Amino acid sequence: MIKIAVLGYGTVGSGVVELIERNNTLLKERAGEEIVIKYILDLRDFPGDPYEDKVVHDFGMILTDPEISILCEVMGGVGAAYRFTKQALEAGKSVCTSNKELVAKHGAELLAIAGRMRCNYMFEASVAGGIPIIRSINSALVADRVEAVTGILNGTTNYILTKMEQEGADYGDALKQAQELGYAERNPEADVEGLDTGRKIAILADMLTGKSVDPDKVATEGITKITTADFAYARAAGMTIKLLARCRVLEDGSAWVMVAPYMLPTEHSLGRVDDVFNGVQITCTMLGEAMFGGKGAGKLPTASAVAADVMDCAMHPGRTVMRAWSDEEAKLTDTAQTESRFFLRVKAGSADTVRKAFAGSVPVTAEREEDEGFFTPAMKEKEFRAICAGLGDVVLNRIRLV
Repeated sequence: MIKIAVLGYGTVGSGVVELIERNNTLLKERAGEEIVIKYILDLRDFPGDPYEDKVVHDFGMILTDPEISILCEVMGGVGAAYRFTKQALEAGKSVCTSNKELVAKHGAELLAIAGRMRCNYMFEASVAGGIPIIRSINSALVADRVEAVTGILNGTTNYILTKMEQEGADYGDALKQAQELGYAERNPEADVEGLDTGRKIAILADMLTGKSVDPDKVATEGITKITTADFAYARAAGMTIKLLARCRVLEDGSAWVMVAPYMLPTEHSLGRVDDVFNGVQITCTMLGEAMFGGKGAGKLPTASAVAADVMDCAMHPGRTVMRAWSDEEAKLTDTAQTESRFFLRVKAGSADTVRKAFAGSVPVTAEREEDEGFFTPAMKEKEFRAICAGLGDVVLNRIRLV
């Protein structure tokens, strides 16, 4: 019998408990032993809850209990979650988490402890919810070299952009709908400004480079400047707009990492990922391109990923499954020196000015009187920014092209 503890009894924590209890027979068949939840750690009491007798408030009870071999950390944050995770790993107990902020900030350290203590620190649920992208990079693709990852990694922003595209909702109304449905927090900054996505791509970049990528140094732009006018031009060009997280490992070992809105063809594999769904496209040296898609958030999809990690730990006792990355900071390329093409939306009557500033630009017609659209030729971001600065308030918005 394998006894585990769940740290945090919120949305994901309750999902983990529900999934493990509901699939108990299946898990026993596959793990070879019954998996039993002995403790649920939370500050609150849950009178009337079916599992109220398992709720405890003292982490020390879990840490010192020799029967507990696996913990599910679904608390969030980097305070108590970090302390509890580190203490558990140092005691030789495996930890499975959905906490992308903690993995992005302390992953190298916690993986090193797990390796030293012959246990596991696993975090499939920290990136793209129930989509098995971490496990695929760590094991299924271990014989290949993953050169690049491009993904839609935040369901909230994808839902908002889908509503703007398909229903003509403006950004504010789409955000309000997302909040009413529970897809967006009351303070949506981490989602809409790209910070959540930045942490997730930092974790994938850690795995690709084998070094630590500071999420605070990932070039990040959000979706707050995207308007229905931008979608009108995208539609006219047979394109859509998505918030993409991108990482490419360069020949010198450095990495180009970025989060930003992109215009991409609707027939692109990621162009068809709508609503709260996530999608991840990876490029490998031998395999070429592979596409992963599914629910990137939510109670049971995320719980499914946590439970899969629990099963991995249960089936590999005394063995460290996850490959660690170094605490050496990865070298990130300056995004200002990279080349892109851009969609440029400018004030009506500015066509001659734009053509003069961007030689070789191509107009995009959307039958709008208020503004005009253009696709620029490829150029370095630094050069593009300088030209736009010289145009002043003529420029209404700009979006990179895939």
